[in-house]
Parts: sequence; C-alpha cells; structure tokens
Amino acid sequence: MITKLLLIILFFFNFILIYFLNKKKIRKLFLSSKIKKVDISGVNKIFELIKISNNLSGPKKETIIKSFSVSPKNNIVGMTSDYEAWIISSLSKISKNIFEFGTCSGKTTYLMALNSCEDTKIISLTLKPSEINSIEKNHKDNKVSFRNIKNESIYEKFLFSGTEAENKIKVIFQNSLDFNEKNFEKDMDLIFIDGGHTYSIVKNDTEKSFNMLRNNGIILWHDYVPGKKSSKDVVKYLEELSKTKQIFHIENTSICYFQNKI
Repeated sequence: MITKLLLIILFFFNFILIYFLNKKKIRKLFLSSKIKKVDISGVNKIFELIKISNNLSGPKKETIIKSFSVSPKNNIVGMTSDYEAWIISSLSKISKNIFEFGTCSGKTTYLMALNSCEDTKIISLTLKPSEINSIEKNHKDNKVSFRNIKNESIYEKFLFSGTEAENKIKVIFQNSLDFNEKNFEKDMDLIFIDGGHTYSIVKNDTEKSFNMLRNNGIILWHDYVPGKKSSKDVVKYLEELSKTKQIFHIENTSICYFQNKI
C-alpha cells in the first residue's frame, strides 16, 4: 500500500516537473495563433530580399531605416520589439498620412517621423495624464489591460519632443472613445493601433480605423499574443474580426495587419 502511494506521489511529482520544464511549449500548443501567419515578404514588396549569394540574402534600400535605442532607465512599458519597430519604420517610408492610436512614450511615433518622407503627416492620439481617472471600465474589458492604460498614459512630453521630427507630428490628447474620425475619412495610408488593450477600446479604435483607411492602406495591431493576460482582449477581438476580415499575423512578431485591397 505504501509502495503504491509512493509511486502515485512520484508520478504526480514527475508530471508537475515535466509541465514546468516544458511550460512554454505546452502553452504554445494550446494557445497558438488562430489567425493565419504570413512571412514579412507577404506584407509588401519592399520586404522581399535581394539575393547576395547562395546562402545570403539582404534587404532592399526601402527597408534601410533610421533608428535609436531607448535607455532602460526610462522604464517604458509595452514597447515594440526592434524587429517590429523596423517593420513599422519601413512601412512609414512609403506612407504619406499616418495615424497612431496610443502614443505612450512616442518611440514608435518618432521612428515613423524619422523614416517617412518630408511631407508626411503623422497624427498620434493619446490620453492626457490628468484624464486617466475619468476613464471607465466596460464589463467586457480585461482588468490587466485596463490597469495598463493608466501605466502607459503618463506622458505629456515624448521622445520626439523638441526634435526636428516633431514638425511632422500632431498629438491629439483625447480618449479614443470620444474621437471623431469623420475628418480623416479614407485619408490614411498607415494606421498603427497600440492604444488601450481592453476589448471596448480595441474594437472602437479598429472600427474607426476602417473608416479612415485609404484604398491599399494598411492597419497594424500590436500585441497579438495568445496566452498573455494583458493581450487577452486584443486576441479575442482580432480572432472574432478575422472571421469577416482578412487579418494576418506577421511571423515572429505580435503584429497583425489588414490591407484595404479595393
């Protein structure tokens, strides 16, 4: 009896040990992307590689970008990865009108301004720090995502403030739920959605983006990460949307995109 009990305990101990050692692989198996993944070359021809030799390919000149590093001392949350930033910067080079939901520290806004044409116009929408306590949580909204809205809406000055690149940028301090997109209808070549990650806000920002998007324009959504608590509502909404819209997940990123091919 004691031997059998020890074997059962040993079995469960080994099961728990195997689970924790392979936690990421197991989670990945059950929480994989339900949105079709595509290679970056499928997003736009600028991402197609130039063959240098049989074992080496290089980037086109359109994807050679200006970039910078952000000091860890800033403690900025929710930033794009270097690879994601490169994708957004490259698409900015071929975009005349750009809209961004969620300025945060202004890192992505700055990169878009640095890499776009001289006459490109960038509008970035963000919540004013003094208005943080006025926002309300919808019953569908993830608690972690709602908390993160407050953590990311603490800036009135940005990484691009005081720079030459700022001349291209217009910051609108407003709750995106109250934002009227009618003045920008069918006007935007590139829209980056990285504001509040609650269900109600992602839905709101997306629906307004579809109204603002030009023919052949692109919408990018950040933080599509199945299994991540703070991305729960982003994942839920985009997977619902993918049933009626051609949404794709760019491989090796947390970015999904839609192109208005009309």
